[in-house]
Amino acid sequence: MNYSINDIREIKSYAKDNNIPIMQDEGIEFLTNFILKKQSKNILEIGTAIGYSAIMMALTKADAHITTIERDEARYMEALKNIKKFNLEDRITLIFNDALNVKLEDEYDLIFIDAAKGKNQDFFLQFEKNLTRDGYIITDNMYFHGYVEMEEENLPSKNIQGIVRKIKDYTYFLENHMLYKTTIYKIGDGIAVTERRG
Repeated sequence: MNYSINDIREIKSYAKDNNIPIMQDEGIEFLTNFILKKQSKNILEIGTAIGYSAIMMALTKADAHITTIERDEARYMEALKNIKKFNLEDRITLIFNDALNVKLEDEYDLIFIDAAKGKNQDFFLQFEKNLTRDGYIITDNMYFHGYVEMEEENLPSKNIQGIVRKIKDYTYFLENHMLYKTTIYKIGDGIAVTERRG
């Protein structure tokens, strides 16, 4: 494949310069290792941003196909450009839409949620029917830059308080779900790995 490490660096620099959140290095390493360990082949990503994690997942496993959904047009267009640069158009399918408006028929052995943090539970409920019997749902940003572990009165704004409440509600939903078991790892910005019980 005709790309260099500099192409990856360029995407990361663009994200930093334009305040676009992408996975931390520790998180992307966990995700790509997980894909190799579980041999995930059909992956759904909620929240493309500029395509960084989708590209990294595709580069990790040559027979993996990633379907990824992004609602922001500027980010979607940038993701298209980046995916083309890596010649991955045949293995990464981009959908320009709000994920909650998307209905999919395919099954996925890995669903990766990395979008609007306050809507994690909505995304989970929308796409759990698309999860294979032995598949996994991975959710990033469970600690939300450390805010989730802070006292509410110390949070910097009402908006952040609202997001933190929703992340805590989602954590409770995962940890108390009768059909799924979840492990939350202190890696990157906090990663939840969910699988079916039994």
